Amino acid sequence: MKFKNVINRLNAIQKEVDFSGTVYVKVKDSVFTESYGYANRTEKIANQVKTRYGIASGCKIFTAIAICQLVEQGKLRFETRLVDCLDIPFPYFDEGVTVHHLLTHTSGIPDYFDEDEMDDYEELWLQKPMYLIRRLHDFLPFFQNEQMKSPAGATFHYNNAEYIVLGLIIEQVSGYTFSDYVEQFIFKKAGMNDSGYFEMDSLPERVAYGYIKKPDGGYRTNIYSIPVKGGSDGGAYVTAEDMVKCWEELSNYKLLTKEMTEKLLTPQIQVEEDIFYGYGLYMQMDQDKVVKYILMGYDPGINFRAVFYPETSLNIVVCSNKSDGAYEVITGIQEALR
Repeated sequence: MKFKNVINRLNAIQKEVDFSGTVYVKVKDSVFTESYGYANRTEKIANQVKTRYGIASGCKIFTAIAICQLVEQGKLRFETRLVDCLDIPFPYFDEGVTVHHLLTHTSGIPDYFDEDEMDDYEELWLQKPMYLIRRLHDFLPFFQNEQMKSPAGATFHYNNAEYIVLGLIIEQVSGYTFSDYVEQFIFKKAGMNDSGYFEMDSLPERVAYGYIKKPDGGYRTNIYSIPVKGGSDGGAYVTAEDMVKCWEELSNYKLLTKEMTEKLLTPQIQVEEDIFYGYGLYMQMDQDKVVKYILMGYDPGINFRAVFYPETSLNIVVCSNKSDGAYEVITGIQEALR
């Protein structure tokens, strides 16, 4: 495939939004990749195809895959109730909350960051410093003793705490820490050799710092804006290429059986008119057919988008180490390839 239209469109968008990050497009055996901006603005270290980016909630797909693997092994069922698979007290949670509810954002449990009540994610760390958030258990004080927001199964409400709880279930059922489990049974199996759950005060090579724009037009890093280590709701570092590898291996049934892969990718609940949610990802539907699968993630200094078209094998991943830009870039690429 020729990517001349993509290049021209990207150059135009770059001038408009000052995009910083990596684009990776693959259609069958044809690959296009380009990087912009700096992984380290101070040292003028440029982003490149092997740069590792934080992808925030784009990681929820890993948590969903892990849960599905444990279901395959007979260690869980989607209908298993939370009270029956996790030895952590949640005094005000509905006892009818199931693994399925948690996967589909329909559990009704309280979130640790409620977007209806808080505008700024950084406000969380006034209550508890982000440098203390290194384990999934460290998130519990934010929501463990709060009241239900809605009855279990009643409605879709995007919720990070649900995926923290799923991570805690994975830890208890598997005997691994969450990050070790994902790195061993997902990243390693998918050949995602550059990906991992790294601590921000102990980063390996080729990791892009996340940048937040200041009122004066300059930039600061996001080191004081997000947890020091990501978890089951988001926070892994990946290369754009690794995310395509993950999707290809998932689609080729290397991470789950065919039956379980189809379960993961089945629309479970309607979010908007043509947008549905499965297990850990969104999908756009045209009547009863999936047009594309969608992953997205946002944190201060992090912006991630990915789309995967099952009919044409078109896979597009956009990783940005700034708070915005990924949506404009991935939209432009899709328009250029029409």
